[in-house]
Amino acid sequence: MDFNKETALVETILFLESEPLTAKVLSNKAQLSEEVVEKCLEKLKEKYEAEDSGIELAMITGGWCLAPKKEYWEVLKEFYGSKREGRLSKSAMETLAIIAYSQPITRAEIEQIRGVGVDNMIRLLIDRNLIKEVGKKEAPGRPTLFGTTKEFLKLFRLNSIAELPKLDEDEQERFELAR
Repeated sequence: MDFNKETALVETILFLESEPLTAKVLSNKAQLSEEVVEKCLEKLKEKYEAEDSGIELAMITGGWCLAPKKEYWEVLKEFYGSKREGRLSKSAMETLAIIAYSQPITRAEIEQIRGVGVDNMIRLLIDRNLIKEVGKKEAPGRPTLFGTTKEFLKLFRLNSIAELPKLDEDEQERFELAR
C-alpha cells in the first residue's frame, strides 16, 4: 500500500491546524490508525527534506506541524512573525535565557545573575506568555518561581527544554554562582 491519499489527508490536517498535533490526535481527526498516521508522517518528512521545499515537518512541544525550514524562517520571521510579539530587547532575551536555563528560578535569583532589576522584563515575558509562575520556593517569604511556557518552546522551535543549546563552562559557572 502506498498511503498516498492518507498522506495527503494528514498533510491537509497539518496545514489547517495552527497548533502541533500528536500522532494520536492526527489519527482521530483523519480517522486513520496511529500506525497509518506514523507511516504518513514518515512520507511527509521525506517529501519535505527535498532541497526544493521551503517547509518541513517539525516536532514542536510534543506534536507535529508544518513549519518553514529554519534557514528560511531566519530570513522571513521579521515579516511573518506574530505582529503582537515584535522583537524582544536584548534585556528581555537575556532574562528569558536565564529563566530557560535555570528554571524554576526566583526574581531575586534572576536579578543576582543579571545584576539589575527585572520587574519590567518579567512582566513583559509573562504578557507575551513566554514565562509563567510555576510555584513557590521553600524559603523565607515563599518567593514565586518562574519557568518557560509552551509558547516559549514554539517560538524557539523546541520540542522540549532539553533541546536548548548547551552552555559553555563560563556561562554555566555564571548561572551556578548566583544560586
